[in-house]
Amino acid sequence: MAAVIIIEMNESPAKIKTSVQVVEIKEDQDGQRLDNFLLRALGDIPKSMIYRIIRKGEVRVNKGRIKPNHRLKTGDLVRIPPVRHDIETSEIKLPQGLLGEVGRQILFENNDYIVVNKPSGLAVHGGSGLRFGLLDVIRAIRPQHDYLELVHRLDRETSGCLLLAKNRQALIFMHEQFKQNQVIKKYLAGIEGEWKNGTKTVSAPLIKNAIQGGERIVEVSADGKKAVSHFRLVQHYNRLSVIEVELQTGRTHQIRVHAAHEGHPVAGDKKYGNKTYNKWIKEKGLKRLFLHSHWLEFYLPGDNERTQINTPLPDELQVVLNNLEF
Repeated sequence: MAAVIIIEMNESPAKIKTSVQVVEIKEDQDGQRLDNFLLRALGDIPKSMIYRIIRKGEVRVNKGRIKPNHRLKTGDLVRIPPVRHDIETSEIKLPQGLLGEVGRQILFENNDYIVVNKPSGLAVHGGSGLRFGLLDVIRAIRPQHDYLELVHRLDRETSGCLLLAKNRQALIFMHEQFKQNQVIKKYLAGIEGEWKNGTKTVSAPLIKNAIQGGERIVEVSADGKKAVSHFRLVQHYNRLSVIEVELQTGRTHQIRVHAAHEGHPVAGDKKYGNKTYNKWIKEKGLKRLFLHSHWLEFYLPGDNERTQINTPLPDELQVVLNNLEF
C-alpha cells in the first residue's frame, strides 16, 4: 500500500507527483477551486489529466469524491494520486484538427446534455483496434465536466445527431424516454434504386451475431428481436432514392438491414449492400455510407415543450446528389 503523507504546499510540485499525498488546505488557499488547486500542485500536468483523475475518483477531499469546481476550505484534506511527469506519453493523443472539427459541430448544449453532429468514420467508442472514439473527443473538448456519457449510439460510418449526458440523473431521465418511445430519431438514407413504396412501415425482427463468410452480421429472423422502421420517400435521383427513416426500435444496423431486406440497400454499405452498385455510386463521389441522423426530438427535464435538434445532409453527401440526375 502506498504511503500517505501530509505535506505543506510550499514543497516542490515534483515531490507531490511521486506517491499518494494528502495535502492540508491552509488559510490562504481557502475558497480556491479544486481544479485550480491541482493545476498549481501538479505543475506541468495537462489540464485534461487534472479533470480525468478527478472524474475517476482518484482525487478525494476529506475522503469523498468531489467535482472540479468544488471550493476548498481551510483544514480540508486533499488526496492527490501519483502522477508522472511523462504521463502524457501514455495518454491518447487526439488530433487537434479533429478536436476543432467536432467542437464546431456541437448543435445543442445545456447543463444536462450535449448534442453533437458526429462525423462519419469516427466511432462513438474507442476499442477493437481504435485508439479513440467520439466520447474521448468530447471529454477532451469539455474537460471541466467530470461526467460525460453516451445516451445512445450511431454506427461508425453514420453521421449526425448524437446525444450525450453530463450527469447520471440526466442519463437516466433520457433512457426512460427511450423506453417509453418518447424520443424521435429520424435518418436520411440514400438507397439503391427507385423506392416505389411511398410511406411504408417495415416490421422485421432482427438477430445479430449471425456468421456469414466469417463475418458477424445482423439478419432478419423470426427468432430475432422486434424491429420497426418507418420509411418515407423524400426524393428520387438517378439510380438512388433519398428516404427518411424514423426508428420505432433501435436495433444494431436496423436501417441498413431493413433497407436491404426491402431490396434497396443503403448506398455505400459494404456489409449489406451491392458491390456492383457501390462501385458505380463511388464513381459519383460517394466515399462513405449514405446514412445520416438528421433529427432528434425529446423532452428536457422540467420542460413540457419538446426540444427538436436537426442538421442537414453533410456536404460530402450533398455533392453526390448534385452529381446525380433527377
